[in-house]
Amino acid sequence: MPARCAPATCEGGRSPAPGVVVNAPRPSRSTADANTRQRYRPQTRLGLGGVAIGNGFAPASDEQSEETLAAAYAAGVRYFDTSPWYGLGLSERRYGHHLHNHPACGYTLSSKVGRLLTATAGELQDTMWKDPSPFHYRYDYSADGVRRSVEDSLNRMGVAQLDVVFIHDLSPDNEKDLGMPWEQRFAEAVKGAMPALTRMREEGLIKAWGFGVNRPEPALRAIEEADPDIFLLACQYSLLDHEEALHDTFPAIARHGASVVVGAPLLAGYLAGRDRYLYDGTVPQWAPKKRAAVQAICDRHGVDLRTVALQFADAPEVVSAVIPGARTPEQVQANVASMSVAIPPVLWAELKQAKLIADDAPVPAA
Repeated sequence: MPARCAPATCEGGRSPAPGVVVNAPRPSRSTADANTRQRYRPQTRLGLGGVAIGNGFAPASDEQSEETLAAAYAAGVRYFDTSPWYGLGLSERRYGHHLHNHPACGYTLSSKVGRLLTATAGELQDTMWKDPSPFHYRYDYSADGVRRSVEDSLNRMGVAQLDVVFIHDLSPDNEKDLGMPWEQRFAEAVKGAMPALTRMREEGLIKAWGFGVNRPEPALRAIEEADPDIFLLACQYSLLDHEEALHDTFPAIARHGASVVVGAPLLAGYLAGRDRYLYDGTVPQWAPKKRAAVQAICDRHGVDLRTVALQFADAPEVVSAVIPGARTPEQVQANVASMSVAIPPVLWAELKQAKLIADDAPVPAA
């Protein structure tokens, strides 16, 4: 497998596509008493989320998934996020099948811990995945569980190293599947997963760690308990719904000196024209009217709604990447193209004047 290499020799001098945006450091809002060490950020601010590659919402073939991953790499995407949970190992295997052919220093790879997989020939547990791999899963946020999870992920993918590890789904919205109050599992992670990941970072086995969650409470508590570097916050910051993250969650993370990866910036396709909102598929009653109002302003200025949504999610200083998912090469290419469109400032002004986005919401510079 390709070895880690010096940036000067990596990728044969190739650079990501212009629309992808290499992740140059942004100004930090962290306070003087925050940890001032340089924290790792993904190589490009546009990444690829791994839910669809793991057969989220609908099945995809291995061939289609390989074409999608190849299109992302060819277009300059250099951040790839996956998880053992996505398709019960399927997303990781498909990611690894493509990425092991590239020098490991040439991309950022993140995966997750918290669930351990065990092969089974019996009936599978009920999940959201279509035609998943034949594995059972169980939760484990202990130090030993985290070490095993990282090793399992590396073996499934056939790659040399994970750059970022997220503690996954340890969140109030997942209590039913956790089988207990999330605070109990969090206490397990405080003693186990968090110090274990900190040691891995200190040993150079990973570059950064944090939480991958759909609610803000675990991320905010993690800052109080440990020293995380980066948070994958899904379902929390989008063109249609962003006030809590903007005013509460983001400032706290910025004060710590950490960054945010925005998951589901298109609301699982809702801001790309699908009538599917996030992961349970239920469209909130208020959403169609708001989306239509935003769409009308976008249409008036000749800008695609997907483009406005992705650039909006990428605009805050604390954001280090946005990771929309994709099932096809065409979806990847559309996402990449959206990042290089020049959006007229008057469009953002109209959205604010109409109270469709917060008055103080950051927007891309002209």
